[in-house]
Amino acid sequence: MHMALADRLTAILLFLLGLALLAGGYTMDRLEIRQIHPASIPGLVPMILGVLLALCAALLFWSSYKAQERNAELVLSGGSWARLGITTVICTFYALGLVGWLPYFWATFVFTTCFTLVFSFPLEGARRVQVMSLAGALALGFGVALGSSLLFEKLFLVRLP
Repeated sequence: MHMALADRLTAILLFLLGLALLAGGYTMDRLEIRQIHPASIPGLVPMILGVLLALCAALLFWSSYKAQERNAELVLSGGSWARLGITTVICTFYALGLVGWLPYFWATFVFTTCFTLVFSFPLEGARRVQVMSLAGALALGFGVALGSSLLFEKLFLVRLP
């Protein structure tokens, strides 16, 4: 499979997902019964995200026809498949195991830190480099957990598990 073909297939899937978001947001209840302004419909954000996703997918599809990309091969060797499998397992464990069992902040902290360490920890590196990698993963985990918690709780007013 060539990279350009992979880009086109991905663009088609993302375009369909964008259209689904647009349609789903449009069919959501309008809350007009409760005297809420029509511009504050619950489906407005999914509709906007759907349009933007479809637009980005169209741009990806269009850019896949560049001449230099046409002959580049997509590398799907064992390493890529292994990384895909590891990512799937870690994300599934986060969604089905950690969230709900631990508070959201701690579940996200553990997930982000472990994910970062799995894909960036230098096994063959010097001790100093490994310590720096661990510190960076912990800092990233804390920052992502804190930032996403505050974003959902304070800005979107979502009560997190």
